[in-house]
Amino acid sequence: MVRLNKFLADNGVASRRRSDELILGGKVLVDGDIVTELGTKIDPRTQEVDVDGVILKSDPRERRYYILHKPAGVVCTNEIRETRPRAIDLITDPKKGRIFTVGRLDEESKGLLLLTSDGEFAERIAHPRFGVPKTYLVRIPGQITDEAVQKIREGVYLAEGRTAGARVIVKRRTANGSTLEVTIQEGRNREVRRIFVRVGYKVSSLTRTQIGPLGIRGLREGKWRALSREEVEALLAEHESLEAGAAPEGLPRTPPRRGSSGAGSRGGSRDDSSGGSARSGRSARGSRSSRGARGGGGSARSSSARSGSSRGSRRRGGRRRR
Repeated sequence: MVRLNKFLADNGVASRRRSDELILGGKVLVDGDIVTELGTKIDPRTQEVDVDGVILKSDPRERRYYILHKPAGVVCTNEIRETRPRAIDLITDPKKGRIFTVGRLDEESKGLLLLTSDGEFAERIAHPRFGVPKTYLVRIPGQITDEAVQKIREGVYLAEGRTAGARVIVKRRTANGSTLEVTIQEGRNREVRRIFVRVGYKVSSLTRTQIGPLGIRGLREGKWRALSREEVEALLAEHESLEAGAAPEGLPRTPPRRGSSGAGSRGGSRDDSSGGSARSGRSARGSRSSRGARGGGGSARSSSARSGSSRGSRRRGGRRRR
């Protein structure tokens, strides 16, 4: 016997918390009867579970975890009527089953994207309240000022409120263009692009290079591979460390528990940071020199970048089997 919310999470429907909401909302049927009691246990071998007309298999598929170097022009959706290239279709593993993206990168953005069949894993890695850091390589036209860099580090005001601030390292700065490495913890909708617009710059290129300890180095654009058990455990360990109150260097200790904007695919947030899918103690003003701009976020002068090591659309009504 297993808890019903765990069974739903194991089948990639949603995280356990979101599964509880589906149960309370009368969206889950067991052997044809609506179940609304939390903590209900079922026998997956003998009982049939139906979520919005979709019958789940009695035995969950083996959980799958992939890393993809997403190209521009690819979208993060499971919508079967989508005509643009989808990230899930780039994973050509015949055993992948039903997978979805962990959070999102918008269509124009590139870089590291996780995909999985594990709803709880997706929730723990992508949701803003858990604060798993995500690092981006950002290119903008023109020479960014020290004042603008400092504002990004301290946090700027967006429509949903003030961002938590970011760790910013200036990699290159000339009259023709600037390249920065930016690490955030929140992941609001198109957050990185919106932050730069707020300080007067438009992002021309955005690539996610890292999520927690996992980097994109060594994986060519458009290519994918399965994550190792060690990599999955390292990502979950990062989440547990942050939940216990630890903080990455140069970032706020714990993100505020504010409500987040829309969720991404099944348990994930739109942590795109591609521009328009972080939380903050105020930092002291940084040096106005280029050297100061290369310091870490907030008041800490972090001079080193994080290592880049590699460590459905459901149809209502029709009953179809997974």
